[in-house]
Amino acid sequence: MAETKTKPTDASVTDFLDRVKNEQKRQDAYTLLRLMKTITRKQPKMWGPSIIGFDKYHYRYESGREGDICMIGFSPRSQALTLYLMSGFTSYKELLKKLGKHKISKACLYINKLADIDLDVLQEIIKASYRYTKKKYD
Repeated sequence: MAETKTKPTDASVTDFLDRVKNEQKRQDAYTLLRLMKTITRKQPKMWGPSIIGFDKYHYRYESGREGDICMIGFSPRSQALTLYLMSGFTSYKELLKKLGKHKISKACLYINKLADIDLDVLQEIIKASYRYTKKKYD
């Protein structure tokens, strides 16, 4: 079975963010860093080479695959700011309608820039996702 590449590392979060070339994306990433730090009351860690994660939980799939992953996290990818919210989005349909310009997949929220969305609504979504994941796996 393949080993997961997304593991916590000792790499510096601020060094990683300081290397983000796009100034707006870098500023937005620092805003997300402060927001998630406030919500989780945890210190961020690099997960693999490009994900900034907060807290962690252990998962086990029916297939037998298991590992640890952050409860919430984000990455300032070149295409979009990618937020990893392990609770998914089925419970947040009304909030997503109010969020602003975004896209979603199973556990990822894609935002081009924070100016495109309502930060208060994003904060509600992140809080709810973190609470859900914490309750489920703690």
